[in-house]
Order: sequence, then structure tokens, then C-alpha cells
Amino acid sequence: MLSSLLVANRGEIARRIIRTARRLGIRTIAVYSEADAGLPFVSEANEAVLIGPANPAQSYRSAEAILAAAKSTGAEAIHPGYGFLSENAAFAAAVVEHGLIWVGPGPEAITAMGDKINARNLMSAAGVPVAPGTTDPAATVEDALAAATGIGYPVMVKAAAGGGGMGMAVATDEAGLRTEYEKVRGFAERMFGDGAVLIERYFPRVRHIEVQILGLADGRVVALGERECSVQRRNQKLVEETPSPALDPRQRADLLAAAVRAGEAVGYRNAGTVECLFDPTSGQFFFLEMNTRLQVEHPITEAVFGIDLVEEQLRVASGLAPTFDPAALRVTGHAIEVRVNAEDPKRFLPGPGAITSWVEPTGAGVRVDAGYGPGTVVTPSYDSLMAKLVVHGADRADALARLRTAVAGFEVVGPKVNLPFFAELLDNTEFLSGDYDTGIVGRMRSGGVR
Repeated sequence: MLSSLLVANRGEIARRIIRTARRLGIRTIAVYSEADAGLPFVSEANEAVLIGPANPAQSYRSAEAILAAAKSTGAEAIHPGYGFLSENAAFAAAVVEHGLIWVGPGPEAITAMGDKINARNLMSAAGVPVAPGTTDPAATVEDALAAATGIGYPVMVKAAAGGGGMGMAVATDEAGLRTEYEKVRGFAERMFGDGAVLIERYFPRVRHIEVQILGLADGRVVALGERECSVQRRNQKLVEETPSPALDPRQRADLLAAAVRAGEAVGYRNAGTVECLFDPTSGQFFFLEMNTRLQVEHPITEAVFGIDLVEEQLRVASGLAPTFDPAALRVTGHAIEVRVNAEDPKRFLPGPGAITSWVEPTGAGVRVDAGYGPGTVVTPSYDSLMAKLVVHGADRADALARLRTAVAGFEVVGPKVNLPFFAELLDNTEFLSGDYDTGIVGRMRSGGVR
């Protein structure tokens, strides 16, 4: 096992990684911006290095600053968490070139999966189902229109280099496609430095289901169950649960097997997630993208399998066998996670501010991974995620009951908070039935779901 670890991230995921590393006896190094000096992860690490101002480009996205911190502290390895530089192949390569251990997949896998069109083509060749769409970038709006004619409207217009639900729009006809194509291409050029656009079939009623994979040190790829991620706003997740209530045993087996093939196709090592769209009408699933990092929602997988995914990441990076027998993996119970964000519960707009009161729920089967606490400040410089509330129960009904109690017992005063939305969701008949899709939040806000 490696001996020292620099965590190139902030907030709750930095605390999460530090917690496991310290349990394993690994010396931990935090890096932080000027805006984050008062957050818990800074004091919980064995050592902390100030790397720049609040602007992420000058701190958490600065490869030079992070590598300098690793050198000055004698770090042996770097864990990127999620977001920031976690899926930056050039940074991963630079870490290795500096003689450090990269806790994640190799740069080649990150590159292969970082472009949605390339990823689609690789997955199709590996026998993983993909939705009808373009195999090359739509270089002009005329190319996009020609592709849409062949695919059939409605279509999804996507930034090929995008991620995290960004750079996506739906077009229902030619006029809409002309408008959305230019918007997405412009956004992609500004945000990702790559204006390549993908045109893909849009499914009006679809579920978003992902599979946790782990590429082991010996070369095997294993699937650690699926996660239902269909409760979203602006194509970004709010609630995740496992197992998915949408799948029957055959569909689940097919989905997990396809995810393993996806990982094997790129020689995947360490933790990653194969994201898919599931059409509940036909029972078919289609590859969406692969996230070459640890996911925000990884705790629900940990809950039902009884493993620590960060520990498994560190073991793979150290060349060690996993703590579990892949052939003996079994799901126990049901787990649900909600993302407690500093945003209003109606329009989901950010509402940062100083936290004057912070009371976390406790009890059997309740876990809170928080990046903040009383007396800390949520700034507008970063994502609005404050904490992840996770519950684990004997079955879905038990987990829902525990979540209802935990949401009611979670108090955050100061910034805006979306906890009232979760209370509303837990009284929603569509969500409670398990028969919901990615349109549920929109229907709730338009009065179409009770």
C-alpha cells in the first residue's frame, strides 16, 4: 500500500478520501484555495498546502500548483476525486511523468472515453448497445440536419467533449436543431475548447442507469451493481438509488455484462462508471458515456456491497488485490442518496452563504458525507453540493422510510438549501412507485406529478 497521498480536490470528496486514507495509515496532504481555508478537509489532513485563489483555474484546476504541492510535501500518489482535473488525461500523464502514482485509470483510457463520439464508436465495436447517432462530428449545421433526418426527430445535440450534464440540448424539428446546434457548439468551444457536436436519438421517456465498474490490478474488470440516477434537474443528478427498481434480473445481468465489456475494451483500471439510458417501453439500454473517475453517488454502492470504493481504488493503484472476492459479491438491501445543495428547492438556482446552523441526521442506516459545517461559508466559486445524505435499508420501502426521517432531521441555516425538494419528492406517488423517469422533476414543477 502506498504511504502518502495528496488529495487534489475539496469539500466533501476530499474529506471522504482523507477518511479512508487515514484509516489505512496513509499520510494525507490536502490542497486548498484561499476561499476554502476554513473548511474541515483542510484541518483533517495531516498536512495542507495553499495552492491559489478561489478561481479554480488558479487553484484546483492548476496542474502546476498541484504538482508543486506534491513535490514539496513528498507525496507518493495523487487522488483527483471527481470534477476539476479528475478526467484530464494530460494531468494524469503528468502525474506519472513526475514519478507519482495516479489513483485512477490510465491516461489512454481517459482519452478514449473523454470524447463522446469516439467512446460511442469504441463501445459499438465492443458489442455494447449505443443509441442511433453520428459516428463522426457534425461539422456544420447542414451535417447535423442530415444526421437528424436519418435518425428521426427528436434528437439530442451534445458537445462531444462535454460531461456532467453540460453541453446538451433537445431539438424537435429542423428550426430547433439549427438554433440548438449553434448554441451547443458555441458553449462547447468556450467550456471545453472543443466545438465538436454529436447528434443522437432523444428518448422522451427514458431512465438514466449507470454501472459501477472496477478494473483490478490483475487486469480483470468487475461490475459492482447499478445505480438509478433518473431524478435530475438540468440533466444533473439529484437522487440516486440501488438497486434500480426498473430492471428485472435478465435486464440487470445484460447491463452489467455490457459494462464489463466496455471496461475491457479500453483496458480499464481503477474505478469508473458506465452510464446508460434505459428505455422502459422496449426494455432496451444504450451506452451514454463512461466517467473515468469515482462518482459522487458511490456511497450507495458501498452500502449495498459492504465495501469501501476509495480503499479499493488505493489498492488497485498500489498493485494489490481487492478486499473482496468478485465471485462472491452480493447485494444486501437498498440504498438511496440525495445531494444536499446550496440552492433553492423550486428553481434550483444557487444560493451560497454563511452557515449559521448545521445539524446532521443520525440513526441506523444513515450516513452523511459533508464538506461543510456550522461556521463555514458556501462560496459562489464552486459547485453548490454541501453534503450527500445516504440511507441503507432492508428493502426499498425501508430505505424510503429512513430517508424521510433523515431529511426531516437535517437542518441547514444560512445558505439556501434543497432539502424541502426531497421532502416533496418523498410524498410523490410516481417516485414512491419506482416507475419514474428523467422527466419526473419537470413534471413535478409543472404540476403534472403528485
